[in-house]
Amino acid sequence: MRHHTFRFLTWMAGVLIAALLALPASAKCSHNTVQLRGEWGKAQFTVEVADNASERSKGLMGRPSMPTSSGMLFVYHRTRPISFWMKNTLIPLDMIFADERGIVVHVHHNAIPLDETPISSQWPARYVLEVNGGLAQALGVDVGSELRHPAVLQGDAAWRCSEAD
Repeated sequence: MRHHTFRFLTWMAGVLIAALLALPASAKCSHNTVQLRGEWGKAQFTVEVADNASERSKGLMGRPSMPTSSGMLFVYHRTRPISFWMKNTLIPLDMIFADERGIVVHVHHNAIPLDETPISSQWPARYVLEVNGGLAQALGVDVGSELRHPAVLQGDAAWRCSEAD
C-alpha cells in the first residue's frame, strides 16, 4: 500500500510541478508573488512576506499544509549568515537562501518537520523563500538561480522588477 501511495504522490508532484512551470512569470512584480528563474526555467509562487522580527519568528509554524504554488518569503534588512529551525513546523520545507541581489546562494532540501537542528544559509543571505519540500529539487532551483520580488534591492537586483522576462 505504501508503495502505491508513494507512486501516486510522485505522479501528483510531477503534475503540479508542470503546472507551476506553466505559470506565466509576468514582468510585473507584486508584494505577494516571488518569481524564480535559472537555466532550469521559471517558476512563480504566491507568498506571504515576513519582513519583521515577529513575523519571521512565527514563519510557517503550526500550519498543517500549504498549497503547492505558495510559500513564505523572509526578508532581512542586512545580508548576513542566517539560520532556521523547524520547531513547531508541521510540513517539510525547502529553504531557498538568496543574497542582497536575489541570487540563490544555498538550497536546503526537505527540512524535517519539528526538527530543532539549525539549518544554515552557509553563505551570507538576505532573503529566504520557503516552499513545500521537494519542489526546489523537482524544479531544478539551484545556486545561481535568481529571485525576483519588490523587496529585493532594485538598484542592484540580478533580476529587476522593471526588467522584462
